[in-house]
Amino acid sequence: MSTIIDDIKKYNTIHFIGIGGVSMSGIAETLKNLDVHVTGSDWSKSEITDRLISNGIDVTIGSDLEKIKNADLVVYTAAIAKDDVELVEAKRLGKKTCERAVFLGKLTEAFENTIGVSGTHGKTTTTSLVSLCFIKAGFDPNVQVGAILKQLNGNYRIGNSDYLILEACEYVESFLHFHPKAEIVLNIDNDHLDYFKNLDNIKNAFIKYVKLLPDDGLLIFNSDDKNSIDLDKYTNAKVLTYGIDNTSANFIAKNITFDKDGYPSFDLYTDGKFFDKFTLSISGKHNVLNALACIALCTNYGIPVNAIKEAFLDFTGANRRLEYKGRFNDALIFDDYAHHPTEIKATAAALNKKVFNEAWVVFQPHTYSRLNNLLDDFAESLLDFDHIVLTDVYAARETNTFNISSKDLLDKLNKLGKPAQYIQDFEDIVKFLKNSVQPNDIILTLGAGTVTNIGPMLLGK
Repeated sequence: MSTIIDDIKKYNTIHFIGIGGVSMSGIAETLKNLDVHVTGSDWSKSEITDRLISNGIDVTIGSDLEKIKNADLVVYTAAIAKDDVELVEAKRLGKKTCERAVFLGKLTEAFENTIGVSGTHGKTTTTSLVSLCFIKAGFDPNVQVGAILKQLNGNYRIGNSDYLILEACEYVESFLHFHPKAEIVLNIDNDHLDYFKNLDNIKNAFIKYVKLLPDDGLLIFNSDDKNSIDLDKYTNAKVLTYGIDNTSANFIAKNITFDKDGYPSFDLYTDGKFFDKFTLSISGKHNVLNALACIALCTNYGIPVNAIKEAFLDFTGANRRLEYKGRFNDALIFDDYAHHPTEIKATAAALNKKVFNEAWVVFQPHTYSRLNNLLDDFAESLLDFDHIVLTDVYAARETNTFNISSKDLLDKLNKLGKPAQYIQDFEDIVKFLKNSVQPNDIILTLGAGTVTNIGPMLLGK
């Protein structure tokens, strides 16, 4: 590791454009803790930028061309536009620039055991579970996770070992820059179509990712997922499979039950034989699959079963993953990052395992392209909620070249016989909920954008 870090330290100052991103912030803080001088900028203030500033990193909200002038290396995210003023200035000045995934890929070279957790859905939860198991076992891992994890008091961890556990994101094929020794592939789904265009291209990206494994590496994949089922053909590494429905998998969950909070327990069978019973402190059948992936990896690395069980009980969810926010008039408020129909269905199914009266969902679509490509699927995925409130699309990196809006989703829901409300202003949404929600109801704010602010508004925070 020292050689890689020594190479990075040759840059007196590294500037991060988009430092408020969950991955960028983790990288920036990791470097600062390794005594690298870091600055950054982001277009909006957030909890993450506040934390970076409190930890001594010089962050500008907006642009600061002086920081570009003083930087020796400029790192930027894939979401940064080519005409971003700081990026344009860096190139005008002849500064060395590097995309986030390329830079993170360089860091992965420093570790003998880089463990990448990939898949369209469930990366953050599974990365968190694996990380906590390694910590419980005393393996002292390095971690990069895509959400704030209370056990880490952040979204990264610096350990004194050759283990690096990180989310391996498929967007713009970022994970192809990594150097994994072990890979988990949770699932492959039709997301990020603004980049991939179709499902076949997404599958091919994962095939290329699997081919990165060395012959003495490890591949773990979900044998219940039809798009992942043949990944073993593309590697000579050791292969382990897991599932609930596929009885030929190496790790199978049987006798799944749920308590009143929707938390599952299950019997684990390995190669057809009973292994042990596990209980989670997070909701949903989809998280049983995530737990199976974690168990398959951890047992292969020699982590004791008791450490895995303790980690499962301690982990109550990452930030914005069906996260409990508080009570309003005896109604429970949850917040979830789900922004794809498959994720919404999984969240709805997990929610429906809880005991409550009626469910109110406030959904904010994330990006125009995703809403345009998956409009019918979004409508279907919301049908399991009792009451639906839609607000405007969170554009993220896009402009609306698709001539689509949340009102189109409203029309789809109405045609399916499902009444829904479109409310643009968050203050009006809060007023509507205050006048409508009854005791023992559940309120869920749903989406990857600013909809997360509604819960605190309801709670007067």
